[in-house]
Amino acid sequence: MSSNDSHVLSQQDALARLAAVIESRKPANGGDPQTSYVSRLLHKGPDAFLKKIGEEATEVVMAAKDVDHGADKAKIVYEVADLWFHSMIALAHYGLSPADVVKELARREGTSGIEEKALRKADARAADEKG
Repeated sequence: MSSNDSHVLSQQDALARLAAVIESRKPANGGDPQTSYVSRLLHKGPDAFLKKIGEEATEVVMAAKDVDHGADKAKIVYEVADLWFHSMIALAHYGLSPADVVKELARREGTSGIEEKALRKADARAADEKG
């Protein structure tokens, strides 16, 4: 295994470790909303963490605009990390994991985005015709 392969595995492990921490902070698993930010968001329910996802997505856009005007690119990385973190809370709430997202990305690999979007539209039309 190359050092690059090890690095990629380490990054995937980091997502898995973070997902495990988030899972452990679920109120059903003993997470305490008084001491854990994740538990507090999960305890408040989907509106709380979905609002944070929207806020963080907006901050990613604003960071990118700032970079277009000379700001440090690290600002985008910081904001995307926040977005991913809050998205992982949503995944955990719905019984999903980062591995599910990676699996979907792998399924799409090699498929043109234009073709994939056209296929989704065709599937939606077919579903509408049946319904």
